[in-house]
Amino acid sequence: MENMTPQTSPESWVAQNRGPILLTLLTVVLTVLFLYTFYVYPGSSMGPEQPIPFSHRLHAGHKAVQCLFCHPYVGESNNPGIPPVEKCLYCHNHIIAKHPWILKEHEYFNTETPTPWKKVWYLPEHVLFNHQRHIRKEIACQECHGKVEAQDRLKGERFKMGFCIECHRKKNANLDCWLACHS
Repeated sequence: MENMTPQTSPESWVAQNRGPILLTLLTVVLTVLFLYTFYVYPGSSMGPEQPIPFSHRLHAGHKAVQCLFCHPYVGESNNPGIPPVEKCLYCHNHIIAKHPWILKEHEYFNTETPTPWKKVWYLPEHVLFNHQRHIRKEIACQECHGKVEAQDRLKGERFKMGFCIECHRKKNANLDCWLACHS
């Protein structure tokens, strides 16, 4: 505004400098868009980085390993559990056995340390979710967990009551709070 003469008003200064102002705004918008597209957006669909970069896209997708192979307790327990190190090594003692990440799995096994996987699926503590009932009713894992076979890193979700109620209504399933989830 130092170029303003006593006769120049702020409105006329803006009118005289419309081009540089628009160019500056356009540059700022394009810079923010670029940063979002290359740094924020790609990570928004990925979950936390795991100690061993496990790809569900490779294992459940390309290799077609069934969910129950790695998560065998899902049909017998309320908690499906995370596969023990031994389950990973069942295959990887023979398949890419010398890969650095597989060697890291061996390190966990040799020190009798569970792999410190990071949790990605969350239920409120007061909810008792029974996987057994859903497996018996032949509810596909993808109905709640999405297409994990198309993801490298699982984003996971914080399940909310509305999600479950909507599904129970669609399937004409039990909606009694204490018998269904809160027992």
